[in-house]
Amino acid sequence: MTQRKAYRAAILHCTDDPREVDVDASHQYFEDGLLVVEDGVVVELGDAEHMLPALPKNVKVATYPNALITPGFIDTHIHLPQVGIIGSYGAQLLDWLETYVFPSEARFVDPDYARAQAELFLGELLRNGTTTALVFGTVHKQSVEAFFARAATLNLRMIAGKVLMDRNAPVCLTDTPESGYLDSKELIERWHGKGRLHYAVTPRFAPTSTPEQLALAGRLFKEYPDLYMHTHISENLQEIEWVKELFPDRNGYLDVYDHHGLIGARSVFAHGVHLRDDECQRLAETGSAVAFCPTSNLFLGSGLLDLARLEEHGVLVGLGTDVGAGTSFSQLQSLNEAYKVLQLQGQKLDPFKALYLATLGGARSLYLDDKIGNLKPGKEADFVVLDYHATPLLRHRLSQAKTLRERLFALIILGDDRVVMETFSAGVSVHQR
Repeated sequence: MTQRKAYRAAILHCTDDPREVDVDASHQYFEDGLLVVEDGVVVELGDAEHMLPALPKNVKVATYPNALITPGFIDTHIHLPQVGIIGSYGAQLLDWLETYVFPSEARFVDPDYARAQAELFLGELLRNGTTTALVFGTVHKQSVEAFFARAATLNLRMIAGKVLMDRNAPVCLTDTPESGYLDSKELIERWHGKGRLHYAVTPRFAPTSTPEQLALAGRLFKEYPDLYMHTHISENLQEIEWVKELFPDRNGYLDVYDHHGLIGARSVFAHGVHLRDDECQRLAETGSAVAFCPTSNLFLGSGLLDLARLEEHGVLVGLGTDVGAGTSFSQLQSLNEAYKVLQLQGQKLDPFKALYLATLGGARSLYLDDKIGNLKPGKEADFVVLDYHATPLLRHRLSQAKTLRERLFALIILGDDRVVMETFSAGVSVHQR
């Protein structure tokens, strides 16, 4: 027997990219809104005053005063095994990998540890209002098994993949082209398309895979419908020089992936801070996406992403936390840093554009905007309740706000996990503060 439920609060969601339409036409806002959900799907959305009289008396209404309902946040780049090293001191990318990342990932050889970390990791995502993420596992098959098993029990729409890495890493963290291919294939058969789960072919980055492994990864990417491809690109200048040394016959970093068939719809390249114009053009024409990871780009000193340049070329862009080089699971904190990254380049990040990047923009980058990203009827009911009174400072600041834009901007700049009152996945509460 199906049961409708309704949720009453201020409600805000994006209907389009503010870059493509007038900002005021890019979103819907209901000061006193009502969201009606049935069987995990949004069935109605509008003004509570107009909808309540027609609502059947048996429908329960949860009311959230001094709160804002938005779609669940979407994280287009994050690492499952790096929670334990978040906030580690004093390294740039390549040293960071050697000093912190590889030792942390080696612990996932233990299946019990992998299960415990998957539970912790997903709990942190939900505590921060993130309902969908594109996730790096480790080279160990059990890291992805543990992640998918836990995500399935919560009915989350998640994407993940086993890392492919057959060189330039500790022996305990390397596979071979053949074993990586076969392990990935086994995971795809078991998890891809099960419930709300998707698989991503996941070469760590070009320097840690031989051409043979990249070729098999490209083959795998084409063998199954709707697979994802998830890797890193042009994060750090030293890294780019290393790629040139390792692949002297290729015309740059992106061409390494392109040559091996690792580009196209549902390919997501994390960072892209130092992409060339021709690479931006190639990403755009193939429907590939870039994950903008401002907190990690600042933390590792990698550089400032030129968002305007990517968008001028027509590249799809989502928002990523990149935990553990990223310093917070909160997409509100990611947007706080994104605003500053763009300020340093003379660009502005309008708060409605910021919300778009964290919700509908992420969904479009992942080719999931037919399912998630906003709260239109027919979409999956992934949403978050944000508390305007979460901290004394936030409460005071919002009491001074005169417009929705000002309120939203203050919420982004001052907000973090404390703001998230409740998180829903497919209409079911999966986190309560």
